[in-house]
Amino acid sequence: MIAYIATIFVSALLVFSIQPMLGKALLPWFGGGPSVWSACLLFFQLALLLGYVWAHLLDRYLAPKKQATVHIIALVLSLVFMVLLWISWPAPIIPSGAWKPHGTALPVLHILLILTVSAGLPYVLLSSTSSLLQT
Repeated sequence: MIAYIATIFVSALLVFSIQPMLGKALLPWFGGGPSVWSACLLFFQLALLLGYVWAHLLDRYLAPKKQATVHIIALVLSLVFMVLLWISWPAPIIPSGAWKPHGTALPVLHILLILTVSAGLPYVLLSSTSSLLQT
């Protein structure tokens, strides 16, 4: 019982600490306007919704043991991807300087692309962990 509570707590802590960390890292790249925060909010709300959809689909179509297996495999793949990013970036979810924008055309799409590559899969999986454990 304690393991479930600890896992849910750590998952929620990571989900809600990634948002301001990435937003703060991207803010100076795009001039610090409110559109950066709005784009980050859009991304994280959509990723949270995808996490809930992932948890719903696993719960609806797979038995509990298969749910755990599929979710753990996805978490391991996400971890491998983050390690590969860590090799070329300063941190696993903070992009390198090569991802900085060069112009001002469509900054929202650029922000969404950076967030998808850097934190997309881990965020979706972390946001679905507590829902899966609670079912």
